[in-house]
Amino acid sequence: MARNFKKKKEENELIIKFEEHLKNKASHFFDLDSFDFIIQYFLDLGKYNRALSATNLAMEQYPFSTELLITKAQILTNLQSYEEAIELLDQAESFQPNDAEIHFLKGSIFSLQGSYEEAIDAYEKNLVFTEDKDETYYSIGLAYQSMDKYDEAIEAYKNTIELNIYHEGALYELAYCLDIKGELQGSIAYYKKFIDADPYSQAAWYNLGIVYNKLENFEDAIKAYEYAVLIEEHFSSAYFNMGNTYVSMKQYTKALDAYKKTLDIEGASPEVYYQLGITYEKMEQYELGLKYYQKAAKLDTLYHEAWFGAAECLKNQEKWHQSIHFYNKALKLDQENSAYWKAIGDAEYHVGNIISSVDAYEEAGMLAPDDKDIWLSWSYIYYEQGEYNKAIDL
Repeated sequence: MARNFKKKKEENELIIKFEEHLKNKASHFFDLDSFDFIIQYFLDLGKYNRALSATNLAMEQYPFSTELLITKAQILTNLQSYEEAIELLDQAESFQPNDAEIHFLKGSIFSLQGSYEEAIDAYEKNLVFTEDKDETYYSIGLAYQSMDKYDEAIEAYKNTIELNIYHEGALYELAYCLDIKGELQGSIAYYKKFIDADPYSQAAWYNLGIVYNKLENFEDAIKAYEYAVLIEEHFSSAYFNMGNTYVSMKQYTKALDAYKKTLDIEGASPEVYYQLGITYEKMEQYELGLKYYQKAAKLDTLYHEAWFGAAECLKNQEKWHQSIHFYNKALKLDQENSAYWKAIGDAEYHVGNIISSVDAYEEAGMLAPDDKDIWLSWSYIYYEQGEYNKAIDL
């Protein structure tokens, strides 16, 4: 405890000395390790300009440090100064052409700029020198996917998985690309190959479950998820997906059990609370649905779907005034959602706010002109008010 306190005190003093140095209140010398700590300190706080100042000062004292060139390029990337970052990496490459990190960072910057061909070239150079080839293949896959070159992306993701069966990003993106190509059914044999090689791979079973679920082969999806949690009892993602599959099967009690198991493992989660809300709503247990939607929204106040779900539960209990309050919370976060405007139109009508109802339906109609329900509900209001010509015009 005393040792940790002393270390923390020394680190704080180091930051104070650096700040004093910048303000010309004192002159201090910092070795390279001290600069590394100072730079990382500001990066962790998201203070990129301060980190840049520290890096520039370090480069004055250590002008031949390739590591500092790379660090400055990373900071400039965070500041979206991409061209300057690339120039620094070109300089670093001239000093250390075999440095894998330089090529990977170049690829990342080119991807951020939308220059995917150049990104792939940089990543392929990285493959020659890096030990983390799975991450590089994954990045190549993302670049090809951004170019809508799904066959090349699929090959890159498969290369990633061959090296690391537990790479969740590659497994997910592979399933997405195969779905786009209409090749999900054929991918089952691919995942089974991994299971044959390692029957105790929870990741392979888990992703096989995802494929079966996408194919709406729900029974086999559940079996795959069950194998995954049998191998790894704390596999929360498998329990969560199991819950989603049970909802699709309308086996709501089993879905609730799976979601609650997810909570037991990973603790409070807005996504899990939201799914519990959906499940209780489908079971017409609206008070419980409302409870869990509100729990989700409390953890993530920007979760507009949760606010909308709460409003729907109140609407289904004909608590119209309360539902309007929650609909408006959802709408404030997603004003381009026609379903939200339509729901507000319906709720406002039921509390007698005809003008507000018409305004809401008008907004909904502009956002979703092909939704017949909007126009029918809107025209019905005019019909009820005796404005038959307006009703006919709609």
